[in-house]
Amino acid sequence: MWHLIMLPVVLPMLTALIIMLPPVHYSPSRRRWVSMVSSALQLVLAVLLLLQVQQAGFIHYAVGDWQAPFGIILVADNLSVVLVCLTAFLAFGAICYGSAGEDEKGSFFHPLFQFQVMGINGAFLTGDLFNLFVFFEVLLIASYALLIHAGGKNKTKAAVHYVVLNLTGSAIFLFALAVLYGTLGTLNIVDMAQKVATLPAEDQMLVKSGGLMLMIVFALKAAVLPLQFWLPATYSAASAPVAALFAVMTKIGVYALLRVYTTIFGADAGELSGMANDWLLPAGLATIVLGAIGVMASHDFRKLVANLVLVSVGTLVSLVALQTEQSAAAVLYYSVHSTLVTAALFLIADVIANQRGKAADRLVSGRRVTQPIMLGIMFMLGAMSVAGLPPLSGFIGKLMLLQSVTDPAKQVIVWTTILLCSLLVIIGLSRAGSTLFWRVSGTDSGGDKAAPLQVFAISWLLVASPLLVIFAGPLTELSQQAAVQLYDTQTAINTILGSQTIVGDGL
Repeated sequence: MWHLIMLPVVLPMLTALIIMLPPVHYSPSRRRWVSMVSSALQLVLAVLLLLQVQQAGFIHYAVGDWQAPFGIILVADNLSVVLVCLTAFLAFGAICYGSAGEDEKGSFFHPLFQFQVMGINGAFLTGDLFNLFVFFEVLLIASYALLIHAGGKNKTKAAVHYVVLNLTGSAIFLFALAVLYGTLGTLNIVDMAQKVATLPAEDQMLVKSGGLMLMIVFALKAAVLPLQFWLPATYSAASAPVAALFAVMTKIGVYALLRVYTTIFGADAGELSGMANDWLLPAGLATIVLGAIGVMASHDFRKLVANLVLVSVGTLVSLVALQTEQSAAAVLYYSVHSTLVTAALFLIADVIANQRGKAADRLVSGRRVTQPIMLGIMFMLGAMSVAGLPPLSGFIGKLMLLQSVTDPAKQVIVWTTILLCSLLVIIGLSRAGSTLFWRVSGTDSGGDKAAPLQVFAISWLLVASPLLVIFAGPLTELSQQAAVQLYDTQTAINTILGSQTIVGDGL
């Protein structure tokens, strides 16, 4: 059972290889079934890993018997494993939607999809910064190809911007790692935390420069202002299942910010403690405002949903800057909620576009959608949840994040920004809903009805919102446990560096 931590990385990799081999590669139905069954199995394994972490408290795994801090170490705690579960849940819904026909509009959709899931899971589970870079590159390379899946001018243009920016981010990442390794002699996260705590004064400026370069990289991955301009065009241009999977990618940047600036540059880092907070809080709040304005100004529903991703990113980054256990718990719960709901809205936008004729998802008067009742209910559930209206999960998430702001001076600006921007989001979504479903001209478009797999995929993602409310008690408790574990840096150091590491022979 100790090898279970490897499977979220190994299984999607093996699945991608199997799909590319005959006889699976030559049959669309076989490709779909292998991919969907593997995604379902990945979800089961992620839940089993979470149960194992709940029993053991903390799991670490040395690949190839190379011990920390020199070997490749995978680390599973409540925070990372919940995000792996989130990725598996999201990936299953997205792959089901893609298997309704979107996958055949381009080449190698399923292998690329699985490679991206592999990279995402690896980024959440890795225990050192160099392998975080490696898994970033794995998921980015897959995302480059998935972004231009099915082709088109808009996708190609968005892909060029996306690739150039991320290659620049990767270069800065390498510079940061070189500076930190040259100064600290390690890139293992807990070993870095231990050495930063006793860092000589003459080395602090070098380490600080490396840490701030990491902040720039993670802010770019998370799409934080002023590095957010790539996201709306990229996410709105991507095909629906790809955009749905991309909904979790910004959370990797947020996770990296939370992990690095809590563990390495946390309370025990002396002069370097909290060095990113003064940058992250204003940047996060500004991102919320920009995203809310984008929601109001969007001319099509896909771009509106992409701006909703910006709002969620800004909210999460603002909470990361607070550096408290309560704010970290709110980050985890709100990440799960916002990822699944925005992914569902991307899928809903695609179905609406397919049923409105030439108007597509543009927020203009157009023909009536073929399935107005079903899509109207789905839209209403997604809009209410993402806007934070009761009784859905967005309300609990916003309540948790507002309660996590305990400093009276910060309460004024954070509460005001979040609540006013939530009002703008409600107005923007109300305008979009009334335009798409009520401003009808002409007859029905006669568009095809949503395929059963598409309906299932959207329902699968939307049902998460009421489930997050029904099980809010144990889930908020799990979020709090994850936050406590995250801030218990000394236990992580003692466990990984001070005791026998669990070994993965032959891998």
